[in-house]
Order: sequence, then structure tokens, then C-alpha cells
Amino acid sequence: MPTVVAPEPIPEQNPLPQGLDQLLNLARARTPQDRGRLILGVADLYRTAAQAVGGAPSALADVFIALTRDAEHEIRRVLAARLSEADWAPADLVKMLAADEIEIARPVIASSPLLQDQDLLQLLADCSLDHQIQVALRPGLGAAVARRIVERRDPTVMTALATNRSARIADDDFAALVEHSRHAAALRAPLARHPALDEALALRLYHWVGDALRQAIGERFDINPVRLTEAAVAAARQVAGLDGSAPADPAADEADARLTAKLHSAGQLRPAYLIRALREEKLGVFIHGMATLGGFDVIHVRRALSGATARPLFLACLAVGLDRAAFPALLTEIRKLNKGFPLDPDGTAWRLADRSADQAAYEFRLLMIDDDQPSA
Repeated sequence: MPTVVAPEPIPEQNPLPQGLDQLLNLARARTPQDRGRLILGVADLYRTAAQAVGGAPSALADVFIALTRDAEHEIRRVLAARLSEADWAPADLVKMLAADEIEIARPVIASSPLLQDQDLLQLLADCSLDHQIQVALRPGLGAAVARRIVERRDPTVMTALATNRSARIADDDFAALVEHSRHAAALRAPLARHPALDEALALRLYHWVGDALRQAIGERFDINPVRLTEAAVAAARQVAGLDGSAPADPAADEADARLTAKLHSAGQLRPAYLIRALREEKLGVFIHGMATLGGFDVIHVRRALSGATARPLFLACLAVGLDRAAFPALLTEIRKLNKGFPLDPDGTAWRLADRSADQAAYEFRLLMIDDDQPSA
């Protein structure tokens, strides 16, 4: 009877490293603590593989992502903090964590070197306001992402961008932020202190900031107070749609001019009628009536109504025979019809000593001649 020889045992192929064996034991566990240790163990395993020659296999990345996707909130939070500055982690995993709840996403958005501009643009499009704010605060934020933030016009996100001194903001985008600060008050303080603010933009910003920021702007750029005031008036005129010389509606202005000429030829154009015209909201008739009764250029009357001070208008009113005591009420009516102009910042610009009609007319013309001169 032939001797039966027992077969030799087949050697185990690729025996499991001790660390991986422990991970498998953790995978069989049920407690959150063990699952957390499992994911962090996989992270260590992936890092070792990624830093080795040939890099980590894609299958390991898939396992890493799948485990993280199903992990509890606290586990994902701890993992995100650990991976926030890692350059070896799977890029898809980092993107997933960046789109997670903001407590998890915040460190990844702030610091991960694996997030590219396109990823950040996607977060702006898809994620919550908190995510968008964190994108705006990201150190070294790229110009393309900054532009998208400005284009989206969310005041809160733009304010976060304005506080980010390291963000790369193109000149035209920064100018747009200054313009948006006209209506978004929270933007003003960070923009006033931003290193990218130049003198030209500071002059624009000066108009709608408060006294403290005006003082800061004036001290930072050492700008002549007269220039600051002129810039404020110019910006206010732009907002109001006034240039001080041309009518907003030429056809309506022509009709007002014809009506005024008709009243004048009939002897019905008197100072009292100018007040009546304002009460009837006929500002154009008031302008042409003032010019006709005072012998003024219509352009000069319009400039008086869109100026930084009510003094020229007051002089014109005295010149045509309007009662000095009626001027405060008249100024209020004009400002209602004229988008807040003329400005009367301290309420004393028109409180002048008594003048005759001829003296007032002379001073008015003198002011308007000076206003026609080009600035130095």
C-alpha cells in the first residue's frame, strides 16, 4: 500500500501587517469610539501609503472616503481638523469635508492646500452663507474667487472679503466694493482701513462714512479738507442723478420754459408764484421763474439747487424778492423735490446779514462765475 504524503501547507500570501489587522478588528466593532479609531487609523495608513513610492492605491482612497461619509459628526470634525493642512489626503475627501456642516468644514476651507479656486467657487455656488463667509476669509484667496464674491453682492460675504487683507482683489473689484459700501454700511470700516484703498477711492468713500472714519481717511491720506468736501458733493450729486447744469428731462424742461415765458409776458410771474410752483411740485417752473425774475442764467440756478451749500439759492431768492423769513420752508420744499439738494450741513449757510436785492444778485453772480472756473 503506497505511503500517503500529506500536502505541505500553502504559505499565506501577503500576510496582513499588524496595524491593518488591528484596523480589521476595529471594523468589526460597533461603538462610535472604535469607528473613530478605525477612521483615524485608515488616515494614518493612507498617509504612509501616499508618502511612499507609487503613492496610495485608489481603492484605499475609496475606502477612506466611504468610511468618512458614514461616520458620526464628531468623528468627521476631528478628521477635518487633522486633514486641514495635509497635502497628502485624497482631494475628493477634502472637498467632501469642505461641503460638510460648517463646524466640520471651517478648518478645511481655511487651510487645506488641496482646495483649488474651482472648488472654492463651487462652495460659493452650492453651500450655506457660513461656508461663503469662510471662503471669503481664506488666507491668500485668489482673484477669481474674490471677483465672484463681489459679483454675487451679498453684503455679509463682501464684508468678510473686505476684512481679508491677504485676499488678492483686482483693482476694479475693489472699486466695486467701495461703491457697494454706499448701501452696505458694514463694508465701510474695513474698506477705510484696507491697504488697497488709494486716495481716489478714499475720496469716494469719504462721502458716506461717519465722522470717525472721515477723520481716519483724512489723516491717512492727508487730503485737503476742501478736496474732501468737493468729493463728497460730487459723489452726492452722482447718487442723486444731478450734474448741476442739464435738465433730467429736456422735453419737460422745454415745456416749463414756455409756461414761464407765457406767465412773464402776461405779468403773472411774481415771487409768490414761485412758492406756489413748489407747492404744486413744479420744480422746473421754479427754476425758470427764478432765472427770469432775477435775470440769471438757468444753468446757474440749477447749480444753486444742486450745491454743497444753500447760500447761493438764498441769495437768488433775496434777489427776486422772496421773503427772507420764508426761506427755511422754501428750502425744505426744494429738497423734497430735488433729492435732498442743496445741502445744508450745518443749517447756517444761508443765515447772512441783510442784503438788498441788488447786492444779493451781485453776490449770486459772483459765486456762479467762480463756480464756472476750472479747478486747479
